[in-house]
Amino acid sequence: MIEQLLKFFVVFLVVVEPISVIPIFIGLTEGDSDRERRRMARKGVLIAAAILVVFSLVGGPFLRVMSISIDSFRIFGGLLLFLIALEMVFARTSGTRTTSPEEEEGRKRADISVFPLAFPFIAGPGALATILLAFGPAAGNPLLYLGLLACVAVVMLLTLLILYLAAPIMRIMGVTGANVVNRLFGVVLGALAVQFIIDGLRGSLAHVL
Repeated sequence: MIEQLLKFFVVFLVVVEPISVIPIFIGLTEGDSDRERRRMARKGVLIAAAILVVFSLVGGPFLRVMSISIDSFRIFGGLLLFLIALEMVFARTSGTRTTSPEEEEGRKRADISVFPLAFPFIAGPGALATILLAFGPAAGNPLLYLGLLACVAVVMLLTLLILYLAAPIMRIMGVTGANVVNRLFGVVLGALAVQFIIDGLRGSLAHVL
């Protein structure tokens, strides 16, 4: 179980990509005071955490109601995470997290904590897919479920800390430094995404055969 929790923690942290949010967060809050930035960071992380917890509770039952097997979702989730990994490796926006019109709308908002910070930057499609892939099989194991929730909480706290320190981190790393870190994480996420696809195919073929 420890290995499973560690794997989930790494995948979820990489998918949330708190480092990549820094340049966007700084750009969208340009002209705001540090106090106001921290208020929006707190609110955004809390709302994102609430979305993720709700999805962890209703995601599995929803799949069962729709007659979608967890193996089928592993294949789709793996493909989605692979697209995010490619986006990270090549340091470009592929639209898996947000679109240009959505980013433009975010720039016009005085308070970005709900949109686009909480959703889709923190609790985006990749994060929700990762939550469902991990929490779906853990439905009958309360201890594993609580461990996964603890991992989500730690990632959210790390995200909040990074947003709190966004300005000094940005001065030290710069855009190039952030891209280097994201590329390294993207390689790891790409390999894990392929493993998700392989596991989903293996499970689906086992049921067929």
